[in-house]
Amino acid sequence: MTVPTLPGQATDRTDGRPSLGAQLLRRKPLALMAAEADAGTGGPRLVRSFGVLQLTMISVGATLGTGILVILGESVPLAGPAIWISFAIAGLAALLSAVSYAEMAGLVPVAGSSYSYTYATMGEGMAWICGWCLVLEYAVSVAAVAVGAGQYVNEALAVFGSVLPDALSQPPGDGGMVNVPAVVIVLLATVLLVRGAKESAWINTAIVAVKVGILLFFCAVAFTAFNAGNFDPLLPMGAAGVSAAASRVFFSYIGFDAASTAGEEARNPKRDLPRAIMLSMLIVTSIYVLVAVAAIGARPWGWFDGTEAALVKILEETTGQPWIALVFAVGAVLAIASIVLTVLYGQTRILLSMSRDGLVPQVFSRVSRRTGTPAAGTLIVGTAVALTAGLVPLGALADATSIGTLFAFALVNVAVIYLRRARPELERTFRVPFFPVTPILGAIMCIYLMANLGADTWITFGVWMLVGVAAYFGYGRRNSKVAALRGGEHLDVPAASRQS
Repeated sequence: MTVPTLPGQATDRTDGRPSLGAQLLRRKPLALMAAEADAGTGGPRLVRSFGVLQLTMISVGATLGTGILVILGESVPLAGPAIWISFAIAGLAALLSAVSYAEMAGLVPVAGSSYSYTYATMGEGMAWICGWCLVLEYAVSVAAVAVGAGQYVNEALAVFGSVLPDALSQPPGDGGMVNVPAVVIVLLATVLLVRGAKESAWINTAIVAVKVGILLFFCAVAFTAFNAGNFDPLLPMGAAGVSAAASRVFFSYIGFDAASTAGEEARNPKRDLPRAIMLSMLIVTSIYVLVAVAAIGARPWGWFDGTEAALVKILEETTGQPWIALVFAVGAVLAIASIVLTVLYGQTRILLSMSRDGLVPQVFSRVSRRTGTPAAGTLIVGTAVALTAGLVPLGALADATSIGTLFAFALVNVAVIYLRRARPELERTFRVPFFPVTPILGAIMCIYLMANLGADTWITFGVWMLVGVAAYFGYGRRNSKVAALRGGEHLDVPAASRQS
């Protein structure tokens, strides 16, 4: 196989590097991405060990449970009994983007997910913005989910007449000092990921089975206390409340994005990634809506305001059996651990791809010969996320995650449209149905949900983007490997990968 080179571009610099405008628009060839994935970057490469089951479970593990287990109490007051409609709207928006992800995952089966897709279609400038949003999306969502662990640890301990003090179960903004359970879960997931991706995937699959089981068990119990009157009025906060809740819970649907980061560790990525993405979306959306309906049917919507670990409390009040709450609380902690594990996995793979391109330090792309994982980068990311989870309140984390996710999803929809027009001859193992209507609707839906997020979230996003611009000009632009290419040159790929 011959690795393609970038076409020569005019420069206005004496060192031969492109001007700023040319560099921001310079795209990375799809075949070059595939060659890097197959050969590594001068060192060990990631191990291909995932089949469609493991990939689907990565999606479901990163997705299922987040909105229901962690932020249901914060979302129901926004939408009222129509919270199930909010989950359906967010699920529809995610599904419209998921089909675009499925096409791109089959076309570009590498570790970079939407960052790599954007680099191949819109150039380095937009790729950096997308990658920077993904850093926000993944790292902050891990922290947001881990924060909820403290609630369920206390619910489990309450059965024995004991709870963790606020100082050890709440961040400073919520009356505590540090959320110890959140820190512990992130650090344990980090250690597991360092040890090996295959082992992590099998543990995640087992935990997902437990997670699905406890949510279905909750539905079975909650429906015994179902009261249809709890749905009247359906829209007490109006359509605006439903939209606001949908924007908040959208971060619950980033699981399929995590699966797309496993492109270099899948045995047959072109076939299995699209299947895993679509299958996981159907599973997750169905269970979310079912649990939301069961929860509202069991308790009036006003009951949820300020209620932590709402599902456990519904079980306690419905059955009067503390052991049932204990089982559910332990299962919920495992479910949160599964989300932390899989999303943290995705974060390290995004940074690995950005590091290969020189946009972030090389430490993130160093693959350990002993474990076959980016061990150093995983430890760095895990430590940073653990500190965030222990010290930052949940609400701010959830909204910041949503805006970064929505922006990245919108870019993937645009990337599908671009490649269909610019490279129609490329082999696609999955094609977006009803093109171009579906990706256009997907992009519009993402923009609509972004518009419904609060001013504080937009300010946070703006500050994050400014930090990203500074990071790009301070490091990424000067170290970009794609920008360093001139006509006839290759990236630093081992010679053995340049020819077959």
